Amino acid sequence: MKKRTDRKIAIAGTAAAAVLLPTVMVGLAQAGIGVPTGRSEASGDSQPIPSFGPPTQQAPPASASPSTSPKPAKLPSVPLNSNPFKTGGGKPSVSDPDTDRRSHGKKPHMPAGSAASKYAKAPDGAAITEVRKVRTRQYDITIASPALGAAVKTRVMVPKGWTSKSTRKWPTVYAYHGGNNTYLSWTRDSNIAEVVGPYDAMVVMPDGGWNGSYTNWWNGGKGGIPEWETFHIAEVIPLMERNFGAGQVRAAIGLSSGGQGAITYAERHPGMFKYAASYSGALNITAPGMPAILTSMNRQAGTAIWGDPIIARANWRAHDATVNVAKLKGIGVYVSCGDGRPGPFDNPNTPPLDGGRVGEQLAGTMNQNFVAAAKREGVPITANLYGPGMHNWKYWKRELVRSWPGIAAAIGARKS
Repeated sequence: MKKRTDRKIAIAGTAAAAVLLPTVMVGLAQAGIGVPTGRSEASGDSQPIPSFGPPTQQAPPASASPSTSPKPAKLPSVPLNSNPFKTGGGKPSVSDPDTDRRSHGKKPHMPAGSAASKYAKAPDGAAITEVRKVRTRQYDITIASPALGAAVKTRVMVPKGWTSKSTRKWPTVYAYHGGNNTYLSWTRDSNIAEVVGPYDAMVVMPDGGWNGSYTNWWNGGKGGIPEWETFHIAEVIPLMERNFGAGQVRAAIGLSSGGQGAITYAERHPGMFKYAASYSGALNITAPGMPAILTSMNRQAGTAIWGDPIIARANWRAHDATVNVAKLKGIGVYVSCGDGRPGPFDNPNTPPLDGGRVGEQLAGTMNQNFVAAAKREGVPITANLYGPGMHNWKYWKRELVRSWPGIAAAIGARKS
């Protein structure tokens, strides 16, 4: 009886925190608590945007960064009904597994009406059912996925010289998009075609769901659909390697929740990736106060992703990049993030509670914790915690350029 009562108290306490904390934090923000008071170091949009060309100096390693102090940072206020980690516009696809609540928790299965496939299947039966060329060297692939119980898309950018009949295996970058976005994000919003295009590397950009968080969802402890980690690791990768010439020398990159995916996948699957890069990633989801913020702002998914932060704490920790940072020893790692103050690409008069400011301040806190943990664990990483900057693609484009030389070297990608 006591255990049952304790569990009810824990659930009620977490639910109350998820509802009340954002309101409390808004009040603190209005009082000026937890909001940067210093004047922005940026001079705003009137300043020319710096070139996206290669930097004259590599970002400093974690051990040399002034941002590696383990001193905890204050969390920002989160307005009610906001989504600070939103990374694009539009809406989810009609087949998005995250928004189809009827499928949540069901046993993985092939989606109804899946077409026959002429391609080699993944070990669990996932199959490529359509390949459509969308532009020179870019293809959209439809995958019938048991892990998701749906047919979802992946965009592939192939290198010069690639043909469907070639037996060559190419260095491959798996690029993960951010929240409230789709598989189109990297080619629509970024400069990845200009940065990686000249190299003999393949780029695979799978759908990661509207709220997927690069995780096999908890679903009240029963698991089941959607299983995003299974889709990306056990379905997309073997399908690309068996049918498209993707090689087994791989890198993972991502922004926002996709940055979390890149780092946690590298931690959870040793030997899978030679390099992992995160741009403004959610790298410390169990930081004090963070679970309540994450579950309250993601009202559609709630605790379905990782579970109740108290009762399912072990599952949260298993998907926390900072908690598991020691598992990154032996691979290359690049992390970058701003601190939420308006930077050189932002309007200097952006209000403190703007989603882009709040999102990057949250990410900045998590990245500071991650870098400090890497230093404590003796894990060599390259960190660029660049100070002023909000949660948007203008910074992630720059960071892709800065991180690419290390990624290319790790996977052996060379200019064609």
